[in-house]
Amino acid sequence: MAMSPAIARASAPARWQDYVQLLKPRVMSLVVFTAVTGLVCADAGMNPVLAAVSILCIAVGAGASAAFNMWYDADIDAKMRRTRGRPVPAGRVRGGDALTLGVVLSAFSIMLLGMTANWLAAGLLAFTIFFYAVVYTMWLKRSTPQNIVIGGLAGALPPVIGWAAATGSVSLNAWLLCAIIFMWTPPHFWALSLYTSEDYQKAGVPMMPVTAGPAATRRQILVYSLLFAPLCLAPAFTGLGGAVYLAVAAAGGAVFLVLAWRVFRSRAGEAAGQRNDDGLYDVKAGSKDARNLFAFSILYLTLIFATLLAERMLALPPAGGLLP
Repeated sequence: MAMSPAIARASAPARWQDYVQLLKPRVMSLVVFTAVTGLVCADAGMNPVLAAVSILCIAVGAGASAAFNMWYDADIDAKMRRTRGRPVPAGRVRGGDALTLGVVLSAFSIMLLGMTANWLAAGLLAFTIFFYAVVYTMWLKRSTPQNIVIGGLAGALPPVIGWAAATGSVSLNAWLLCAIIFMWTPPHFWALSLYTSEDYQKAGVPMMPVTAGPAATRRQILVYSLLFAPLCLAPAFTGLGGAVYLAVAAAGGAVFLVLAWRVFRSRAGEAAGQRNDDGLYDVKAGSKDARNLFAFSILYLTLIFATLLAERMLALPPAGGLLP
């Protein structure tokens, strides 16, 4: 990883907001939300204080992963419009400081989670940080167009960690939550990459639209969507989700498939449909279908996890109990 002078040494003292940005708070919020869902759905009656500490540790671990990513990817972040304003490539935070922050937060979150919850959860958190920082960031991201597919495991593990923190074990339903996020990741990020591919090409990142082309990417989005939508129904038949969840997952899944089909039939990612500016949602006409799928994918994942969480907190019966 070659750093420019601006990346290696900050041009001015960093503000506290810059260090917060190193933690990728928007990504962290999704990690916390899915981890809370896993912890609550485990239904283990965990002490509220220990539960809060466990979620804090998972959040801090996610921030540590982000800091490692910001440190290592500063060279390619500086080349992309979407990321060039981040603290390290912009010269507001030194690369070494981002690395140090990642190390300190990793050690703190893993040790505290092990001492307050259990060492299975701590071990899963340590594996997640390692997988994101080393396997995904340092290896997969720059070497294969399957980077998002394989690397998506890191983002899929928080509900498993939450479940393990509550119970000291991991069940089929915990892995089902993980599988849902894992299968959601490729269509979500490939939809984004269809209208940001010029950034990845400039930075030398082998995202699917860059290596295989927009048409192949649109086809892969449809294939993964056809696998993802039915998978989202599974919790209703394993005792994890109830009738409300089944309705939300089915309706939302149908919309997801319609949007994926529209992406498949569109010309998203072609030269005429690139982004107008730095905004994630301001795109030219040819890429609006990809933009719409990207935006809805966030809403859909949030809805199904929120429904699982609400059903468990309201003690609604599982859908499986309604079946003959």
